[in-house]
Amino acid sequence: MKRFALSTLSLALLGTAGVAHAQSSVTLYGVLDDSIQYVSNVGGHSLWNMAAGNLQGNRWGMKGSEDLGGGLKAIFQLENGFNPNNGALGQGNRMFGRQAYVGLTGDSWGTATLGRQYDPVVDLVQPLTADNYWGSTFTTAGDVDNNDNSSRTNNSVKYASPVWGGFQFEAMYALGGVAGSTGSGQTWAGAATYATGPFSVAAGYIRMDNTSTTALVRDGWTSTSDGTFDSVQNTAYASAKSIGIASVALQYVAGPFTFGGRYSNAQYKPDAQSTFTSTEKFDVGAGFVNYQLTPAALLGFGYTYTHGKGDLNQTYHQVSLGGDYNLSKRTDVYLVGAWQHANGGLNASVADYGFTSSSENQTIVSLGIRHKF
Repeated sequence: MKRFALSTLSLALLGTAGVAHAQSSVTLYGVLDDSIQYVSNVGGHSLWNMAAGNLQGNRWGMKGSEDLGGGLKAIFQLENGFNPNNGALGQGNRMFGRQAYVGLTGDSWGTATLGRQYDPVVDLVQPLTADNYWGSTFTTAGDVDNNDNSSRTNNSVKYASPVWGGFQFEAMYALGGVAGSTGSGQTWAGAATYATGPFSVAAGYIRMDNTSTTALVRDGWTSTSDGTFDSVQNTAYASAKSIGIASVALQYVAGPFTFGGRYSNAQYKPDAQSTFTSTEKFDVGAGFVNYQLTPAALLGFGYTYTHGKGDLNQTYHQVSLGGDYNLSKRTDVYLVGAWQHANGGLNASVADYGFTSSSENQTIVSLGIRHKF
């Protein structure tokens, strides 16, 4: 009896979904990315483990649109993040921690959306960097500049312009929601990109403010933006009053080769309630080259330089290599690795994986598979 009831309910839901699909073009999608990983030094010992989300974060989601007439559409997107190795929710155990927004889009005037979203720098600058192809193994040590999209923004209003002759811009503002203190916890950002033929360039800036407090010491980060405090490089700055990140990237495609370079400056600024007293500044310079060996096989090489100064001096040199092979349009296998050398007060921690080495050097290698649906 229970089995029959469940089947009847399932058919009813499928029928409802069919009607909704016909009216609003709802799409269900996802990514599964998992690997076997080797880390050369974790507290003085080598480590073999399972590691998910190397090239892309694991997700499933729903997105869709409804034609309102006159070139205007209502749009939405709900996207969940998870760990396939244990089934746990990602992004702070949120049901739709990756994205959750609704809005309107028009062919002539652009797109306006409200909710939990990526900021304009992630939307327009990050696609021109190595992280767009190879994920966190090719990105900044500790992701101190959010090149690997560690942060999303709540309570945000975002506008994206149409593309005019290869030019596009975006602007975003997130309301802190604190009565009597409009700027407390707010986030604002803007970015622009231009593409012509094989050349593309983009630049942007994001400013994230921490929530104001009357306590003698701020106990952490409670902004509208998540922050990027998941690494040894910047955990000590979670009590910052604000974070400002400026980024610029460019890319050039020549036959089977893709060349890219980027620079970012991230500043973690304290106030009287912070647990540190001097602004910590991270300068990041990186370059990469991809080679499309065959239509199915891609090879990549990258170098990333990260230098912190101000509160604490620290420098990271990282060399990354990658290979990706498409088994089909939706399934690929990959081998990615990075070697990192650290100078300064903190030991090595490759990319944003958070593995602290007992020496100044660390190597990480991941052999994995990715499936998109």
